[in-house]
Amino acid sequence: MAILFHNQNIDFKLKQGPKIKTWVKKIIELEKKKTGNINFVFTSDEELLKVNQQFLKHNTYTDIITFDYTSDKTINSDIMISVERVEENAKKLGIEFQEELKRVMIHGILHLCGYKDKSKADSELMRKKENWALKKFS
Repeated sequence: MAILFHNQNIDFKLKQGPKIKTWVKKIIELEKKKTGNINFVFTSDEELLKVNQQFLKHNTYTDIITFDYTSDKTINSDIMISVERVEENAKKLGIEFQEELKRVMIHGILHLCGYKDKSKADSELMRKKENWALKKFS
């Protein structure tokens, strides 16, 4: 079982990779789940747009797409993240890129743990869980 980081058609170096792996595993454990095989794939806006069109039939840019292969309580997934979209969102929010990247990464993990974000109430709970998880990063 492993958490792996990959680049797809971009030059990107994840900072604090080992620390992020430990953090993700800790959050999964605190959610009473098990870590299986999780692949974070860092890519461009254009590559993620193609995936969004092909698999979700959405013709929009997004920061993250999470493919859920979870079995029972074991989290397995491919999580694709647009580095360009995360950078743009961080600028709009006036926060550091690394902070927004961690939020997006844990957002995908929280989806895999069963949290949703389609309704207002679900979105509020998701944001609370993101903030809770970010405070656990050390």
